[in-house]
Amino acid sequence: MNKKTIGTVSARLIMGLYEKSKLIFSLNDIMEIAGINYNASLKLAHDLFKRKLISRIKPGKYILIPQEIGQSSDYVGNWYVVAREVVNTSDYYISYYSAMDIHNMVVHPITRIYVSAAERHYKKLKNVGGISIEFVFVGKQNIWGIENYWATKSERVRVSDIEKTIIDCLYRPKYCGGVLEVIKGIWIQKDKIDFDRLLDYSLKFDKNIVIKRLGYILESLNLSKSEYLSKLRVKANNKYYVLDPLLPTDETFKNSWKIIANIGQEEITKAIST
Repeated sequence: MNKKTIGTVSARLIMGLYEKSKLIFSLNDIMEIAGINYNASLKLAHDLFKRKLISRIKPGKYILIPQEIGQSSDYVGNWYVVAREVVNTSDYYISYYSAMDIHNMVVHPITRIYVSAAERHYKKLKNVGGISIEFVFVGKQNIWGIENYWATKSERVRVSDIEKTIIDCLYRPKYCGGVLEVIKGIWIQKDKIDFDRLLDYSLKFDKNIVIKRLGYILESLNLSKSEYLSKLRVKANNKYYVLDPLLPTDETFKNSWKIIANIGQEEITKAIST
């Protein structure tokens, strides 16, 4: 680090951040490491941002730009870690299509990070350094089925486990590209999914729309024992729901789940074989 180029205080801060493995840091960190007051910390952060040595994640929260990246005011590091820093509550988790990506259930690159949180956000969609982060409000009673995921070597984030990811996506398919994406994801990771846990989760979540969609999918994929499906049928009511609300219902297929099945066996077979 060339002190003559960036200044003694700036060099001390950057070296201190690296020593503490604090690539993401706050104004309080600047005050502590650089040994300066609040106003001086604010000015130092502003100067480093203008010189593109750090990038701003949100007011008062910054990230060091690695030297190998060069100067870039748009650099924000790992997308999932940024989402963790932007959300305003500890009751959150990476969810829907983003969780599917973490669990290797998708084949397309992601363009948006979905974060479920127990607090409503004034701005549902937030752009940070070219990353779109969408906040989805969920009741605190639905903050479960979560595990820690090492997004980098030193940073962990909260993410729904693979079974809860399936449940969430079947409840709100619009956040994962539709039910057909869930079907493909289940098929891709069928050897890693704990189907007993998936059954328990579906009963705990206790939404008929999820139970019927899950039953139809598992039966179509031939991935479940008859007693498993029987337990789902017992919970299913007589109300009809659309299988995939993102697709037209001009053509539907007969089934035993009392669901408006606008995805048939032929389309499912084609989707999982490509």
